Parts: sequence; C-alpha cells; structure tokens
Amino acid sequence: MGEKRQFEVKALTRVEGEGRLYVRVNGMTVEHVELNIYEPPRFFESFLRGREVREAPDITARICGICPVAYQMSACHALEKALRITVTPEIRLLRRILYCGEWIESHALHMHLLHAPDFLGYESGITMAADHREVVERGLRMKKIGNNLLAVLGGRAIHPINVTVGGFYRAPRRGELKALLPELEWGLAAAVETVRLVAGFDFPAFEQPYECVSLRHENEYPMNEGRVVSSSGLDIAVDEYESNFEERHISHSTALHSVMLPESKPYLVGPLSRVNLCLEQLPPTARREAETCGVAWPSRNNFHSIVARGIEVVAAFEEAVRIVGQYHAEPVVSRVEYTPRPGEGCHATEAPRGLIYHRYRIGDDGLIADATIIPPTSQNQGQIEDDLRQFVPTVLQYDDAEATRRCEQMIRNYDPCISCSTHFLKLTIDRKGE
Repeated sequence: MGEKRQFEVKALTRVEGEGRLYVRVNGMTVEHVELNIYEPPRFFESFLRGREVREAPDITARICGICPVAYQMSACHALEKALRITVTPEIRLLRRILYCGEWIESHALHMHLLHAPDFLGYESGITMAADHREVVERGLRMKKIGNNLLAVLGGRAIHPINVTVGGFYRAPRRGELKALLPELEWGLAAAVETVRLVAGFDFPAFEQPYECVSLRHENEYPMNEGRVVSSSGLDIAVDEYESNFEERHISHSTALHSVMLPESKPYLVGPLSRVNLCLEQLPPTARREAETCGVAWPSRNNFHSIVARGIEVVAAFEEAVRIVGQYHAEPVVSRVEYTPRPGEGCHATEAPRGLIYHRYRIGDDGLIADATIIPPTSQNQGQIEDDLRQFVPTVLQYDDAEATRRCEQMIRNYDPCISCSTHFLKLTIDRKGE
C-alpha cells in the first residue's frame, strides 16, 4: 500500500490576503490539490458603481499597494474608450514612464528579497543579506528608484494621487524628471548585473506545456497597450477578451479562477509569458541580455521567471532612460478634459504579475453603472494548482520540511502578491499507512 501524505497549509500569505494550500497524495500519485483563498471578498467592483468617472483611478489604486499603477492605468484607458477620449503623445509617454517605475520597484523587491533567497538557500532576504549584502542593497536601491519615479509622476510612491482619466492632474516639470537620470542610468547597469546573477542560479528541471498569454504591441514591449496573444496562436483585440476567457467560481476559493475558452484550460500570465511572446519587442540592451543569459526562449520552465523579471527590469530602466533623456519641453496639456456621457469601454495593461483587464459601463447619468476587474493573480490561480499537481511528485522523496520549501518556491515563481515577503507555509502532514 502506498504511503498517504496530507499536506495542509492553514495560513498562506503568498497571495494578497489570506489563503492556504491543501495537497493529498497516495504514494507517488497526487490525488487532490487546492489553493484555498478564504479572505472575504473586497467588493471593489461594487464600490465603483454609482461613482463619478474621476474617482475610479483613486479607488482602484487601493486594490494593491505594490501595483496601484496597473489598476489606475487599466481603469483610465477603459474609461477613456467609453468616453471617446484620445490622450496626447506626451501624456502617453509619461504614462509609460510611470509604468516603468512600477515594474522596477515591484520586480526588484520580489527578485532580491522574496525569490533569490529560495535559490541561494536562505529563509528570507534578511538572512541572505548577512552573506550577500551588496546584492540586497542593490535591489533596495533599484526599488527606491522605481518608487521615486512613482512619486514624481504620481504624486506619491504608494497609491499615486496624480493619475486621472485623461492624463495627470499635474505634469512633472522637466527638471524633476531630468534629476532622476543619473540614478536611472545607474539602475540600468545594476539591472544588467542582476540578470547575470539570477541566470546563474540552479533551476529545477521542471518544464510544462504552458499556454502563455500576454499583450503584444507592434512597436514596443507591452505595458499600457497591445493585442492579447497566446502561445497557441490567439491574436485578438482587447475587446474580444471576454469571448475568449472566462472567470469561474471555485468552491474552495473566494478568488475567481480564469480559464481560456473553448477548452476551459488554465493559462499563464506574467514575465515569463511576456518574454516568451514578446522577445523581439524588447529594447536593445534588454534583448541582448535575454539572448545571452543562457536561457533558451521560449522557456517552459517557470523557475526561469526570475530571469524574465530581471530582463524586464533592464527593459524598464532602459525605457525610462530613453524617455527622460528625450523629455526636453514641458507638456502643453497634462490632461484631456471630458464631459461624462453614456458609454462602455474595456482595456488591458500588463501589471508586473501579468495581464490585468478592466471593463466599465457609464450610465445615462454619467456615473459608473458597472465594472469588471480581472487581476493577474486570479488568472494564474488555475495554473498554480496545475503546476503543483505536476511538481509535488518530484519532491515527495524529500522530508516534509524540504518538500514544503520546494512547493513554496514553486508558488513564489508567480509572485502572486507582496504578502509572500514575510512568511508563507505552515505545514501539517498526516501520514497514513506504509
């Protein structure tokens, strides 16, 4: 009779909010996997109903303290489509720099303090700093640069207040941005060093036939705009997103699971998908590092996601240096004025953790009548569970503590939220039989 082992994680902080992991195995067979999200629903979509259009960016920013820009930008773009607003080229560039700041601060924190300790054998970024102080300090400095970008463009680093439908309440002064250039140039060089460091990690040999999904833009690496594409050949306008993807209620989770239609299969969003699908759109330095880092793209090993994140940090710094270096004149208009009117619009942008989709309907009274928000973490939930089903048999030969650590590392590939920075799994194993 095979050994029965039950992995039960009662307190899981690897996602935004509260959850737990439950795995039941019989011998080398995984019988059941559940990633339970039991945090009470937050009702942000309901909060938006009846609100003025201008309130949406400030409300949606509160969904996440690490990715507020992703929610703000997705909301602004979707509402601008509903209102038939076209922003100026200058506003578009400033929004791209703002998104660069978010990618830098989020990716740098995850790589250096949350994920690198897994590969280097430390329980946390703090203990890792004792032996790798220069690596941790480099990551913190890079994160600070990203936060400074958010503060200059967004009014503050956490939950920016300068973002609005149509643009910005106030455009940054030329001198404010130019003052950031030396640190941005330092950050670009530091990001290249980081890619070369993480590309040398010892990666588990774990490949899966991922259905990668991301935006893809014809002329640039995707952040604010693009078509929705996949590794199996899907290539659609964002307007068709809900015809090709569906959110479903899962009995063991208060987080919805997204599937790709018509097969109802899980799919992968995030840095690995973006690099796999958009390698040719990377700016020159980032593409050079991607092509020389030793990873063969497209990669089907999600442990390579830390390398993909590093490449995206290079891309974000490179883009920020380029745009700030060309920012020679104050914008004539910081925002496009509008009059509320009935309409409906949807849009998707690329949060650090993956594609994020918003749809809004504005009623006859000019207020938001309906809102749909699909974050990247919910889109990855099904794929995380599928990864665990395939990964757990490869770690069952280890004792409970080591098997648990390796499962933590697997989920940490996704960087589902910043809560993972503190602790992750509290494991109970119930062994039955011999």
